[in-house]
Amino acid sequence: MLLLPGAEPFTRKGSPTGVLLCHGFTGTPQSLRPWAEHLAGEGLTVSLPLLPGHGTRWQDMQRTRWQDWYATVDRELVELNRRCEHVFVCGLSMGGALALRLAARRGPAVSGLALVNPAVTFPRLQGYALPVLRHLVPSSRGLISDIAKEGVRETGYDRIPLHAAHSMRALTALVRAELPQVTQPLLVLRSRVDHVVPPSDSAVVLGSVSSVDATERVLDSSFHVATLDHDAERIFQETDAFISRLATRKTARDGT
Repeated sequence: MLLLPGAEPFTRKGSPTGVLLCHGFTGTPQSLRPWAEHLAGEGLTVSLPLLPGHGTRWQDMQRTRWQDWYATVDRELVELNRRCEHVFVCGLSMGGALALRLAARRGPAVSGLALVNPAVTFPRLQGYALPVLRHLVPSSRGLISDIAKEGVRETGYDRIPLHAAHSMRALTALVRAELPQVTQPLLVLRSRVDHVVPPSDSAVVLGSVSSVDATERVLDSSFHVATLDHDAERIFQETDAFISRLATRKTARDGT
């Protein structure tokens, strides 16, 4: 099956500090590629996988579930921990939910989280209809390219496969229940205007995790896919500072 342009996974070997990046629902690595390339340019070891069912046709995603998406990032996290001294996880939208679950379940295997517009809820009205509607209608209109910057497009599906959407709804409920188990340092970068994920999702995350070190930054000039938008460079710099601070502190604590 041919991949959409930019949907290819990205990996780069570098320092003993690793970073796993998780893209969003119906999106592809293209939405995080500049972020990944920036981190690799800083010398870090980087992994940006393509989630199952993504990057080809929406019909392929219809046959996948959240367990498939999570299994992919979980395997990447395990592999990075084999090669790196500490590993940070970054995520956009649903990728943020996957990152939070990794942190809750994998504990010390995750040294910190940097999340952009994390999605941990599902629209209530659509959610109520999905259990029945998904058996009657295969897909609905897509959510890609919520970007303020003119001329920039996100690579992804223009249709939402409803069986997969029903599974994502289950994932968000599971992640919300697990948020108190998240203790790692956390950086949340939230767009002031987001037409896909409500700002209250970031508030749910910040108000529910057990992280002592938790910071929120508001992005004033970008919409949902802020990693391709006007605030992309700010996201990169904030992530650099976050990872550098924590990696240095952990190295000093370990005496290496």
